[in-house]
Amino acid sequence: MQFTGLDDFTTRGKPALAKGPIALIFVEDDVEIDTTLRHHLDAGFRALIVFVPPSFTLPEDVADQTLRVDFDLSRGDNAINAINAVIAMAPGEWLYYCYNAEYLFYPFCETRTVSEMLAYHTEERRDAMLTYVIDLYAGDLDSHPIAVSLEDAHMDKSGYYALARLDPANHNHPKERQLDFFGGLRWRYEEHIPAPRRKIDRIALFRAKQGLTLRDDHTFNDEEYNTYACPWHNNLTAAIVSFRTAKALKRNPGSTFDIQTFKWHNSTQFEWHSRQLLDLGLMEPGQWF
Repeated sequence: MQFTGLDDFTTRGKPALAKGPIALIFVEDDVEIDTTLRHHLDAGFRALIVFVPPSFTLPEDVADQTLRVDFDLSRGDNAINAINAVIAMAPGEWLYYCYNAEYLFYPFCETRTVSEMLAYHTEERRDAMLTYVIDLYAGDLDSHPIAVSLEDAHMDKSGYYALARLDPANHNHPKERQLDFFGGLRWRYEEHIPAPRRKIDRIALFRAKQGLTLRDDHTFNDEEYNTYACPWHNNLTAAIVSFRTAKALKRNPGSTFDIQTFKWHNSTQFEWHSRQLLDLGLMEPGQWF
């Protein structure tokens, strides 16, 4: 099914949101669209809504399993506005959002569906899940000049850290159970990244409800949604492995000539398996076994 834009989707698309979890995938360019869609279909999302420029063609095998919304980020369409529109349409349903060339991983995702994970998370009285956006990059930029290669994907195995998230409304005291997380390419090449975009935390999995709003900094107006765990124990977290920052750094004229390789002494080949991310401490199984 196809919609001619966000207004058309909000008018006619509510039946598609009847049962979650629902993935919202925003297509910025023509890189790895098919693998992104297949990865999230395989994860077990009950609906995939693809926000994609009208000129792009989706592969036949995934086009039949997704809903398409004409949407062009390069011409001013806004992903945050679209997410908030879907939130208002689907109260009570679990939503997820990412961009093309980003891939969700969660504990034991090779054998368990995203629905199973969220069912357990719901039992723990959690309505949102922290995800870390972990930068991927091609090891050989001569062979892959836009830094994207699934077969040659690398990541940083260390260099991640967290700082207290201060509350300006409370004399800059740290917010309870909230941290700002940093690392990866956004940390190593921070001179090329605007300060508001250097964080790698994103509440990418959350349960929609009336009045909930996603803000431009990827946090919500309900502060409990922005917490990494409940007050009693650690909860599940997930990771989104992403070529998005590497792509931007190599396409940006201000940074591309400064970067001959993204590899450094803390680079490691990405194994496309949740165990690697768990072993590196880049996601947390909580009490789920």
